Amino acid sequence: MAKFRRRTCIILSLFILFIFCLMMGLKMLRPNKAAFGDPFGLDLLPEVRQRTPHLVKNVDSQKSDKINSETNIKNLKSVEISVKPSKTSEPFLEELPPLNYYLHVFYYSWYGNPQFDGKYIHWNHPILKHWDPRIAKDYPQGKHNPPDDIGSSFYPELGSYSSRDPSVIETHMKQMYSASIGVLALSWYPPDSSDENGAPTDDLVPAILDKAHKYNLKVTFHIEPYKNRDDQNMYKNVKYIIDKYGNHPAFYRYKTQTGNALPMFYVYDSYITKPEQWANLLTISGSRSIRNSPYDGLFIALLVEDKHKYDILQSGFDGIYTYFATNGFTYGSSYENWAKLKLFCDHFKLIFIPSVGPGYIDTSIRPWNTQNTRNRVNGKYYETALRAALQAHPSVISITSFNEWHEGSQIEKAVPKRTSNTVYLDYRPHKASLYLELTRKWSEKYSKERATYVLNHQLPIS
Repeated sequence: MAKFRRRTCIILSLFILFIFCLMMGLKMLRPNKAAFGDPFGLDLLPEVRQRTPHLVKNVDSQKSDKINSETNIKNLKSVEISVKPSKTSEPFLEELPPLNYYLHVFYYSWYGNPQFDGKYIHWNHPILKHWDPRIAKDYPQGKHNPPDDIGSSFYPELGSYSSRDPSVIETHMKQMYSASIGVLALSWYPPDSSDENGAPTDDLVPAILDKAHKYNLKVTFHIEPYKNRDDQNMYKNVKYIIDKYGNHPAFYRYKTQTGNALPMFYVYDSYITKPEQWANLLTISGSRSIRNSPYDGLFIALLVEDKHKYDILQSGFDGIYTYFATNGFTYGSSYENWAKLKLFCDHFKLIFIPSVGPGYIDTSIRPWNTQNTRNRVNGKYYETALRAALQAHPSVISITSFNEWHEGSQIEKAVPKRTSNTVYLDYRPHKASLYLELTRKWSEKYSKERATYVLNHQLPIS
């Protein structure tokens, strides 16, 4: 009996040893990087999924799987989901193509938050009422409530930021640089004035100029329709801008066909001022003429309707731009009209600046305006606009916009975000930098094409 027990123990021991050796052998055959697949939910979050290979390469696989699984479980349990893209995918600045100073982007410095401004500014934009009370009654009223509820259909990667935050300004300049944009057209109100939902921002101009200069960007001014704007106070304000900022190395000047380098001023809603008043300022014979003075410049009018062409000529403007990122919204913003507008500008020696945008949606502040929404179609809408602009052989192309979040025309980085009340739009399945990368691609293309027609059209080379 004892002999039988001894034999049984030996057999059992040998069996256990065999199983142990088999398990070790199988473990050695299993690749080090193997895991149990992506953590649950990653297929729903493409930008997190894109980061997984980087994590696997640099971190022990079991530890990585544990961390990612815990993170995603927390995200799934949370009411609010916010995802930020991988920074490792961004190109190094020195690898980027040169800046294109004929590519301008409209930039807004009107955002504020409690940390830098004592309160939220613009992120809490009111919901605007329709002018017809019968329509207005069908839509919500009130204001947005940041930081989770903002006046935008997209959500910024930087959150509900302040335009006064030096790190935000720096990041914005870096993003523009990465997109090969050469000039930012800064939305501008005179000192101590602002739009009805904002606060004065002229005191921010020096910081913006300094940060722009760090990245070799230039700054021009997009003069907004401030209260009682006319030829008299426009003269004072142009003089103020040139006297105060004109000597800064980041202050933009456009080289004309005659070789003069002049400041450029975009004039938003220029059509609301009568041509006779503009002519006082912008024609040589005007009673308050700025021409051939130290404050002369290139003044670019907004063309909305076809009939505005002749008002612009009478006013003495130097060029036209179209601003709106909504194809078909106005005569000027309709791509099909750009060739005719370019011919008109060539005939009268005006600068033609079509405005392109990645899309448009302003229903967070104008919920009744769905008919003007333009879907981004994963970047196709933007590329169609850029292609149409290049076909017109323009002197300059402007982009609407870098960060007009209310109208959903921004190329600034946006991220997925979901709250209990709102699911924000985002750029998925692409990265947050999609529109910066598309801009860089087309900036380089425009730069090359412009060089081929610059001599035929007698456009300035630099």
